[in-house]
Amino acid sequence: MTPEPGRYEFASDNTAAICPEAWAALGEANADAAASYGEDRWTACVCDRIREIFETDCDVYFVSNGTAANALALAQLCESFHSIICHEYSHIQTDECGAPEFFTKGSKLLLIGGANGKIAIGPAEKIIARQNELHSHKPRAITIAQATEFGTVYTRAEIAAIADFARVRKMFLHMDGARFANAIASLNCAPKAITWEVGVDVLCFGGTKNGAAAGELVIFFKRDISHAFDYRVKQAGQLGSKMRFLAAPWLGLLTDGVWLRNAQYANDRARQLASRLQNEAKIDIAFPVDANAVFVRMNEQLVRDLNARGWHFYKFVEPDVYRLMCSWSTTDQDISDFVADATKSLNG
Repeated sequence: MTPEPGRYEFASDNTAAICPEAWAALGEANADAAASYGEDRWTACVCDRIREIFETDCDVYFVSNGTAANALALAQLCESFHSIICHEYSHIQTDECGAPEFFTKGSKLLLIGGANGKIAIGPAEKIIARQNELHSHKPRAITIAQATEFGTVYTRAEIAAIADFARVRKMFLHMDGARFANAIASLNCAPKAITWEVGVDVLCFGGTKNGAAAGELVIFFKRDISHAFDYRVKQAGQLGSKMRFLAAPWLGLLTDGVWLRNAQYANDRARQLASRLQNEAKIDIAFPVDANAVFVRMNEQLVRDLNARGWHFYKFVEPDVYRLMCSWSTTDQDISDFVADATKSLNG
């Protein structure tokens, strides 16, 4: 099989391989026959481990990917006549092909702004004030991404303020945690401190970007709102028959703190990449580097030169902001190679 041309080290943390610990756990699960549809010991162990890590009794469900996790979680919270407040650059708005609207059977996304990818409460108040009678969708949920689509991280106080805002209005707070591990590593706090302890109702906890091959967790911190969610998962085609192969890599990640080490490593590489691009190539960094993403301003000529040298990455914000993602497998040599190529191009 001919390998794909080019280099994908910074295109996305989705391009990284499975980390060794997840791979070993997957191999161990493949040794013999086991019960299907989540009745296996790996699934049970992961659910128990999640309850230990978050220090609370919660309901834990497996789905195959982040879009399914977000869309099904929001469908559990909202009916078709409800609305969901989200950031205008949120993943559910820009990258999920209408899945939240589809699975809620019509819930409306209410888009608001906010600096550095974070929801601002002022605009949220204004948009809710306009949805004040039955001719409009009824606001039901607020969703935030942790870390955000711009690689920034909400502080505990910021999440608590949004949760209080939601609670007063009898709304739910959903957290898209595709890079939740990176946020925890950045904040150096207990997982409970930025979830259920401050009012988050549902967390979609991502494993794919942290070193697994597939499989995300939907965690309900209030069991009364997860009623019959298992049926919703099944109906959506997300109940894995060989569930152990989704669960086992998670067990590899959640044992001995691998998930946090992977995230911290990726965060450290992102800071290193940002520092070197800024200092050596004199490239402007567009947003704070809180997690494992670096957003840079690059002109078209520089982008063409880097693409010609084999580098793949994505434009994220018009007209000139591009995203570079680091992962558990990003090396110092990867960073040196990219910075060297950028510097050569800029120096002509």
